[in-house]
Amino acid sequence: MTPYNDPSTPAVPLTATPDEALRRSLGVGRRRFLSTCTAVAAGAVAAPVFGAAPALAQDRGRDHGHDHGRGQVLVPPHKRGIILYTVRDATARDPLASDLPSGFREVFKQLARHGYRQVEFAGYNQHANAPGGAGLESVEGAKLLRRWLDEYGLRAQGNHGFIPSSWPLTEADKDTFKKHLEIANILGMDHMGTGGDPTGSSYRADWDVAADKWNALGEIARREGVKLYTHNHDSAYGFLLDGGPLDDQGRPTRSSGIRKLEYFLKVTDPKVVWLEMDIFWAHVAQYKFHTYTAHDGSTRKSAFDPAALVARHNKRYPLFHAKDGVVSTTNGMGWDMVPFGTGDIDYTTFFSRVGLSNYRNPMVEDDNSPSATDPAQSLREAKISYDNMAALRKRRC
Repeated sequence: MTPYNDPSTPAVPLTATPDEALRRSLGVGRRRFLSTCTAVAAGAVAAPVFGAAPALAQDRGRDHGHDHGRGQVLVPPHKRGIILYTVRDATARDPLASDLPSGFREVFKQLARHGYRQVEFAGYNQHANAPGGAGLESVEGAKLLRRWLDEYGLRAQGNHGFIPSSWPLTEADKDTFKKHLEIANILGMDHMGTGGDPTGSSYRADWDVAADKWNALGEIARREGVKLYTHNHDSAYGFLLDGGPLDDQGRPTRSSGIRKLEYFLKVTDPKVVWLEMDIFWAHVAQYKFHTYTAHDGSTRKSAFDPAALVARHNKRYPLFHAKDGVVSTTNGMGWDMVPFGTGDIDYTTFFSRVGLSNYRNPMVEDDNSPSATDPAQSLREAKISYDNMAALRKRRC
């Protein structure tokens, strides 16, 4: 099959250094982009803006598209969310040993004060001394969590939770999966998902199996009124191995240029399987996976454009992890993770290009927010991230 190549994506020379490859494949520079607002409408690549991040002002605007002449809001207030993994140290904190917010209820209260209106769970465990006890992964636990969410005006929107390991599904796994769907409905979630990729394999046959499994799970979820989603890391946007000479185990060693999750989108049912793009890891994939070895042994270029993929598949991406990064050529990933709005990923351009702001659910995430030496850091950075997301506006010409 012929690989998809976005004609708006500049070619990356095969001899380019990693730094050159990153900068060329990501497209327009800061000065040029700011001088031509039509770049977004023309489909410019969702590129980071190199250099200092713009100063972002705090916003406490109402739930509408414009704010006192400052321009169109890119993430409406009711869609500003955070995955609780970002503040996992706070939910796990012993309330008897600290004056800082601890456990789900107090963390919900603090996040609501920051301005958040949505949370994505990363499991249902907290410190044993917090109200409700350690484990809330039950019907009664979900009812308690829902009471606290309602108390602070928060909406649950997803969970990185249980996806059965068995296939075909065992009855025990199916029952546990249905229990999690019941919990999702009690919490009021439209979506339920996982923090992992459908498979860690690079082979098309394994992705076909994963698609069969996710189609079956998605149908079970659909009958319960929940949309099932999978979350990506960088490797899921690497290239599928689907042809060429076989290795000693009879597996293909070369690629058609199809990316793994793009193939998954093609072979899964759009009515029952959805995706959450982790925008940071998608940009890592953009840095790492820009050439492949074709079936005939030649090396070919294919730059990855995360925003274009979302736009092509539109409503199959209802959720995002809004995770920021600064450009790096020393860690092998192209990016170092930082709080949202303090890095180089151009979220103004990204959210402008993908559109559907009242449909998408961007969840702030920073894996590194918890600190062993600064117990207040994660909730403090959650506030910084909220303010920076709230300040995003479409650029004016």
